[in-house]
Amino acid sequence: MANELLALTALLWAAGGALALTGRALGLVRAALGLGAIAAIAAAIMALPGGTAEVTLPLSMAGERFGFRISPAALWLMGFGLAPAACATWLASPVVAGRGGWLFGAAASLLGALGVFGLQNAGGFLIAWEVMSLGGAVMILWEQAVLAPGEPVLFMLGLLEVGAVALLLALLGLATNSGSLDFIGFAHAGGLIAGALAAAIGVALVAGFGAKLGLLPFYEWFPAAYGAGSGASGAILSGVVLNAAYFGLARGLIEWLPAPGGYGLGIFVVIVGVLSAILATLYAFQQDDWRGLLGFSSAENAAIAVTTLGASLMFRADGLGALAGLAWTVSLLHLAGHALAKGTLFLTADGVFAATGGYDIRHSAFARRTALVFGVGALFAVMSLAAMPPQAGFVSEWFVFQTLFQGFHLAGMGGRLVLALAGAGLALTAAVAFATFVKLFGIGILGAGNHVPGRVRTGTAVAVAVLGLLVLALAVGMPVWLRVLAAAALGLFGAAAPALMHAGPLLVPLTASFAFISPSLLVIVMPLLALIPVGLLVASHRGRQVRRAPVWYGGTAPEMARTATTALTFSNALRTFYSFIYRPTAETTRETEGREYFVTRLVFSHDVAPLFGPWLFAPTIRLVGALSEWLRALQSGRLHFYLGLIGFLLVVILGLSLVR
Repeated sequence: MANELLALTALLWAAGGALALTGRALGLVRAALGLGAIAAIAAAIMALPGGTAEVTLPLSMAGERFGFRISPAALWLMGFGLAPAACATWLASPVVAGRGGWLFGAAASLLGALGVFGLQNAGGFLIAWEVMSLGGAVMILWEQAVLAPGEPVLFMLGLLEVGAVALLLALLGLATNSGSLDFIGFAHAGGLIAGALAAAIGVALVAGFGAKLGLLPFYEWFPAAYGAGSGASGAILSGVVLNAAYFGLARGLIEWLPAPGGYGLGIFVVIVGVLSAILATLYAFQQDDWRGLLGFSSAENAAIAVTTLGASLMFRADGLGALAGLAWTVSLLHLAGHALAKGTLFLTADGVFAATGGYDIRHSAFARRTALVFGVGALFAVMSLAAMPPQAGFVSEWFVFQTLFQGFHLAGMGGRLVLALAGAGLALTAAVAFATFVKLFGIGILGAGNHVPGRVRTGTAVAVAVLGLLVLALAVGMPVWLRVLAAAALGLFGAAAPALMHAGPLLVPLTASFAFISPSLLVIVMPLLALIPVGLLVASHRGRQVRRAPVWYGGTAPEMARTATTALTFSNALRTFYSFIYRPTAETTRETEGREYFVTRLVFSHDVAPLFGPWLFAPTIRLVGALSEWLRALQSGRLHFYLGLIGFLLVVILGLSLVR
């Protein structure tokens, strides 16, 4: 039954994408995409914990048929990733311009992600990977959310194609070793790959999948590309697309490449993950646009999951199957909560845009003038991404630290030190992420100001409320959710770690003697404890008149718009402290309209410099530009030049044949 639902999903998405190109019946297209996502979620629920049965598709490459099967881990990531996609395509609308093209891009992204999750052949996998990437580009381009979306989209596609080339090389290496394009052959022959080749393939896999996950240096395409589209696009890219990329990386490093040198590769993955998380969250804190901030945050959360994946490789190489399964399970929990929470906030950003006309993080008294369910859903998502109890992000990040703390079980001092330093790096990441989402919600939602927002669409409010409640449901029901991953962990690591990660309502890192929490109980206890301050507040107001006075402002009456804490002032202290990373710039220009002493306008601009752009991407762009200028001679249009070139190639070919 699960495969039938997945076939229905693919049919609905394909039909919806084709109909979207006509620009007609767009309401029907949105319903088809949403229903397809719901059907896939239902298939995931039905097939877990065992996965779907493998079927052979009527497609082939190099004489090999395409097999299709979705494993339990893929079902988990796909199911939670598709919940925001269903809301984004059906309930919440993107920017109005080019909506038909956006729906086509969304359908392509979803179909590509389905192929990445299920296809069992390297050729089909690469095709699905490229379709998923191009679908995201089409979504952003057709929305026309900014005046010139072409440049950020080209930058995104350029870096993604670098990753695609690395991924192609890795798959070619695995296929050459196994003699087949089938992933089952990869798994059987992966343990026989020599150490140097295994390391090279592992690095290529990290680069290939890391381009879409936002690992350094690839995360620099995130703010511009996310900022060129709507929140609906961000909900799909940071949900099911990002989860598909992580699944590919995890499958590649754990199943395709079970080589003896996994310990060193695990250390490399941990280091890349931690550095990516630190840099991404530092830059997220400095953003003053909803989409740019959430885009950097997506790269940060993907890097946290990659860090735990690296820890899993280290534990497995050291023969610690239970701890390897723990780390692998934690990464899945983290990405499930992230997909729900980030999708919620991206759709919240669309609500802010509809009400205020922009995506700027600014005071607008938004919380007072919108639906209560909208604000509560956004609050739950912010609490999760800030790792506040009892939300899903708090649970997963607690598990992340508990996993890294158990690095003392490793035999080598180097591995222990790496995981200890990784814990310190992620602690910094968690602290900055907390401040980031305090800034986002405190200024962007709660902040009072002179700007009066409009109304949020009912569909957007419902979508935000539903996804926010799902974030809480994931945390509260964690003891139940963990049961569906036990069989998958047992098959990969020889130990059913998820079954040991809870003791009744308590969540534990394999043993309750090490540490424990219980979001299931916290959701009951916390409201009861809140009755104490609420009672004290009520008692303090009884019989006493509350007197309100404005904040002292130099003896003058303060103006809310002039004295409010802005996104810049909130993050300026950290910008100054980490100026060696940010290299901030601030410029003030005066417009005088020809009269030097009569200033008509004062323009202030500020920015932070990208870390890799000036040193890596800019020189590469200049090199490509120089090569293109040199190769322009091939387009000279002169017949004698073309004849001479053909003659030269003929001589070279004849020479090669004589050498043989």
